Amino acid sequence: MPVVRKTTEADLPRVMEIYAGARAFMAAHGNPRQWGPTCWPPEALIREDIRRGKSYVCVSDHVCGVFFFDHGPDVEPTYRAIEGAWGSDAPYGVVHRIASDGSGRGIGAFCVDWCLRQCGHLRIDTHPDNLPMQQLLERLGFVRRGVIHVEEDDDPRFAYDRLL
Repeated sequence: MPVVRKTTEADLPRVMEIYAGARAFMAAHGNPRQWGPTCWPPEALIREDIRRGKSYVCVSDHVCGVFFFDHGPDVEPTYRAIEGAWGSDAPYGVVHRIASDGSGRGIGAFCVDWCLRQCGHLRIDTHPDNLPMQQLLERLGFVRRGVIHVEEDDDPRFAYDRLL
């Protein structure tokens, strides 16, 4: 059974390797624009996530997944403006930069479920071309609430949430 723990500086090379693999996977599956053109996420951002205690890794026999998680009232400024409406205005958790190394099935679902259990109300967004993530979120009971916009690029993002 995998476990989730905070990312350490020692994990950084492995984390960046997972992100490189995720960019390649997305490009090969019809989503080259979400992270590819900007080589997202940059190492400096991941170092900041680690410093702030907001980066997490999923570990089975090795580090197989990574994600950003935070929770509280209004933790994601980007989510203030939505073309649509969130399912609740209650404090929420947010997941960003989730990726797995593809070594096992269900790593993404495990990580998203872990985040939801930490806070009870989770918001997440993804690129319209990221069909695998959309399918995962819908399979996990998330509801598409509308469209948001991010600072990284001009592409819209589909916004989802779920309450326990």
